[in-house]
Amino acid sequence: MRYTPGDGSNIEDRRGSGGRRGIGGAGSLGIGGLLVLLVLSWATGTNFLQLLDTGGDGVSESAAPAASTPEEEQMRLFVDAVSADTQEIWTQLLGNRYQRANVVLFRDATSTACGQGAAATGPFYCPADGLVYLDLSFFDELDQRFGAPGDFAQAYVIAHEYGHHVQNLLGYDERVGNDRAGANSAAVALELQADCFAGVWGHAASQGGRFERGKVELDPGDVEEALQAAAAIGDDRLQKMAQGRVQPERFTHGTSGQRVEWFRRGLQSGDPRQCDAFTAVTR
Repeated sequence: MRYTPGDGSNIEDRRGSGGRRGIGGAGSLGIGGLLVLLVLSWATGTNFLQLLDTGGDGVSESAAPAASTPEEEQMRLFVDAVSADTQEIWTQLLGNRYQRANVVLFRDATSTACGQGAAATGPFYCPADGLVYLDLSFFDELDQRFGAPGDFAQAYVIAHEYGHHVQNLLGYDERVGNDRAGANSAAVALELQADCFAGVWGHAASQGGRFERGKVELDPGDVEEALQAAAAIGDDRLQKMAQGRVQPERFTHGTSGQRVEWFRRGLQSGDPRQCDAFTAVTR
């Protein structure tokens, strides 16, 4: 994947502000334990992070974070470039209905308008403040734990969260209500539509000649990276990893096959109108 490094204008960097923030009790648990709780939370729809002994408000301050490494700086510029390109495409598609949104980079935990955000829950979008939240360490987990390496796999994750931003702007997220789990739930439809919206951006990125105009452009094999990432984080795969069995009644994001299907749908069509997962999934 080729891209022009961003200028940082799409990033709100909180990694060096206010000291390193962590979940109370997590220090004794260790990163391995946190990852287990992450997988269990994704797979079952239950927030197992609440089982930690938080003490007080659940957030503690510790030593100041280490300075950004050259690798992190490169990743910051990458995230900014993908964010800028994704938003340019959605501005072209939606016109003045689109409102720009930054990516907040943080370490361990940060405050959001949706409550306390934790790195252990993975990247997320908060509709209350219209921001995407990302701890860069997730990309290591995407590669090493979930077996989905590559820069376009990382770009897919970012584009998926911007898909949620588009849904918020267009009112799709209001259709979820209390229907938040199950194979045919509105929650699953919302996630699959966000995958399709990520594919819509991928379609634009796959068009030849864009790099010469200072945009993101794909190389051979990039699409396969994104498809592998979509398959890696399906509910059925995560549930098998966590508990050895699949429980469709607890699905919140869709199966690996569904996530690949809907990302591919947007990728092939480039048309948001082809992303009506609500009609296809909910009954």
